[in-house]
Amino acid sequence: MHSCTDAGEAQQEHATPTPADGTMSEDKNDHDELMAEVSSLLFAARHPRIEGLVLEMQPPPVVDAFYSARETAAALGLVFPPEAPSPGLRDRLMATLGAKQRKPRLALVVLDMLVDHLAPGGALEVPRARLIVPALQKRIATARQDGIPVIYVVDEHEADDPDLAMWGTHNVEGTGGSDVWPELAPIEGDHVVKKPTYSAFFESRLEGLLDELAVDSLILTGCLTEIGIKATATDAYQKGFAVEIPPDAQAGAAEPLELGALGALRMMAPYGPARRKRLARLLEQR
Repeated sequence: MHSCTDAGEAQQEHATPTPADGTMSEDKNDHDELMAEVSSLLFAARHPRIEGLVLEMQPPPVVDAFYSARETAAALGLVFPPEAPSPGLRDRLMATLGAKQRKPRLALVVLDMLVDHLAPGGALEVPRARLIVPALQKRIATARQDGIPVIYVVDEHEADDPDLAMWGTHNVEGTGGSDVWPELAPIEGDHVVKKPTYSAFFESRLEGLLDELAVDSLILTGCLTEIGIKATATDAYQKGFAVEIPPDAQAGAAEPLELGALGALRMMAPYGPARRKRLARLLEQR
């Protein structure tokens, strides 16, 4: 038999050390904080578009624990017998699945990859735009090979344009500054659209051309991400187009500006009523 003293000593030997001030161990506190953060993310029931952005701002341990917890919750859901959705919910689900299965009609849009933006020392030089030229060359070649329309959008101004007072003289018609960068030059079969300001849709023929080409989804490339691409993408969403902006084919004035613009645009989606009308028109054209 063991004495009470022996038992007490054994208990103390195997007990988890506790700091003198009576607080929980730091490791347990960290774990509790991690679980609290994961639980708040898991049960917030955010839209996947917003959820993805929120997760991008979390440290890797939180992200890993979040996906692990979600997989566990999904597995638990399989324990219960399935329930048939209501007719209304079923119709919405089937409509969503049908839309996802439909093959998008794409166009590759190359925005403002111009001499005055890419030439060293140019009027409005964007040094980062030169870095994306090789990736953009590959995308343009692939689009042409796959029969995807390639549309060059060109910011161009007359010599007396009041806008030049705000930005300085750039992309002036007839000077060569508004020419597409030679390494990306359009060829026969490509399209060139001129615009006077930030958005490629403003006072241009872009939307009409996209309608003629029966396009509903844009691959948006070029520069500047935080100005022209952001303005164009916003207008595109509002007009019912889906938008993809490949990270390797966009350039801003600085990386933080690119990341901020891309993060904001990832939270956006095509305006529902406009998207529905656009897809319906395309079905009528078949």
